[in-house]
Amino acid sequence: MPGSGKTTIGQRVAHALGTSFTDTDQLIAARYNMPCGKVLESLGEPEFRRVEHEVVAEALQGSGVLALGGGAVVTPETRELLANHVVVRLDLPVDDAMKRLAGNRSRPLLNVPDPRAAYEKLLAQRGPLYEEVANYTIRSGSKPSHRVVTELLTFMEDVYPDQLRPERP
Repeated sequence: MPGSGKTTIGQRVAHALGTSFTDTDQLIAARYNMPCGKVLESLGEPEFRRVEHEVVAEALQGSGVLALGGGAVVTPETRELLANHVVVRLDLPVDDAMKRLAGNRSRPLLNVPDPRAAYEKLLAQRGPLYEEVANYTIRSGSKPSHRVVTELLTFMEDVYPDQLRPERP
């Protein structure tokens, strides 16, 4: 969800693993030479989701850590693409989200008179989709980012150790 820390945590995990980090929102922004939220406003949500799917498909061809936009999962074809990848959900309680997002006008879907109600509606719609694609869920909230990173790396080491160690000749 918006504000859950995908970019921050993703960058730190990539650094810890010595690999690359890519954020699909940043790729979309670069493609259109404007902030991702402005791209969404300009294209409208259906076209934005189509573009987002293309960007996710391209990004998944590479390696490293990838942060998806919070709404990427609403596209069934994007969820299908994620089936063969390790997907971690950063679960952010609504109260924590409201604190993190307070005053942030760059998120069009939350730039409404009642952002809390809008966030709760998005969470109700997307929550089951996140659960569908996630291999692991970390409750982020007020947990310091270094603890979230440690928890994620521990999960990866326990469940997907081959993903953490490059093959040696």
